[in-house]
Amino acid sequence: MRTLLISDLHLGSVSGSDVLRREQLRAPLLAALADVDRLVLLGDVLELRHGPPRDAMAAARPFFEDLGRALSGRELVITAGNHDHALVEPWLVRRGAEHVPPPLALEQLLDPADVSPAFERIAGWASPARVRVAYPGLWVRPDVYATHGHYLDCHLTMPTLERLSVGAMARLLGRPAQAFACADDYEAVSAPVFAWRDAVARDGRTGSALNGVGTVGAWRALGGSMGSGSRGGPAHGLSPRARVSSAMRGLRTRALVAAFPLAVAAINRAGIGPVRTDVSAGELRRAGLNAMAEVAARLGLGDAHVVFGHTHRAGALPGEHGPEWRAGRLINAGCWTYSPEFLSATLGESPYWPGACVLVEDSGPPVLRRLLQDRTHAELRPPPQGA
Repeated sequence: MRTLLISDLHLGSVSGSDVLRREQLRAPLLAALADVDRLVLLGDVLELRHGPPRDAMAAARPFFEDLGRALSGRELVITAGNHDHALVEPWLVRRGAEHVPPPLALEQLLDPADVSPAFERIAGWASPARVRVAYPGLWVRPDVYATHGHYLDCHLTMPTLERLSVGAMARLLGRPAQAFACADDYEAVSAPVFAWRDAVARDGRTGSALNGVGTVGAWRALGGSMGSGSRGGPAHGLSPRARVSSAMRGLRTRALVAAFPLAVAAINRAGIGPVRTDVSAGELRRAGLNAMAEVAARLGLGDAHVVFGHTHRAGALPGEHGPEWRAGRLINAGCWTYSPEFLSATLGESPYWPGACVLVEDSGPPVLRRLLQDRTHAELRPPPQGA
């Protein structure tokens, strides 16, 4: 069986960064399905943190309808991530509503109608594809396990909002990540955080602090930008009002940089960490991979290949080595979102360039492919709002 896996579509993003919403950009993916037996959508398929679920569902419907026609009776497996955890939450609640449920296994294969009304609707749109739901992951092959990867936030040393949220919940519940040994441990500290964010977004659009824009802005201010250059630039030539605005931004940036080490120290003293002050591009890669390796070890995945997403960074790319890749056992499926803050001017060069997928065949290691590598920034850039 040939299985293609993609992750982090974020369909319904208010920024329009979800490239698969556009027909011309999903064409390469639909063409790639011609010679595979199964497609796996590896979580964060929908963007449910930006606003009401109905908005994301409406944006996603044309994609699923095209997908169903392209697969034509073959299998579509969908799992949930942190941005669309609400899709699987009803099933998680029901399984323990009357009796103590059995331990959450590494793979539950479920009928969409048994999980949630939203999954049932998606399965209807994707007909005639045969749709199943897998959570928290899927054994693609006896030696290949695939999961979204959001459990890694419990071990991340980057002080992201997600990391701090689950760290605070672990501290509150007295369940330190150092003692985690099963999927239930990860769900216990992450599901309450996800449920709160989903509730905030249920009736209206969320602000930058919750939809990720604020996090990216803070990260860039702290020196982590991988893009093609500063968004700022010299203030000369600006109007007086623009100069004042630029100066205020500079002051806020300097204040953030000065306060950041103190904030990290306070977080660690409070028992929410450990997190570090290094937010460089290299550390972002290492921290994510080390955290995912920790999850794999605690879930008992042994020597299996582990395909995951979540960090949006495809890899390993040619020439990338290092112990954090677990001798090639970790492979990241990247993303299908256009985020210029993470991209260079050179087409396809950045590991955050959208359009990555992972092919798993009957034997051999999973293979990373990149389907939009030849697309330009102009082609990937979201159209103006309302266009």
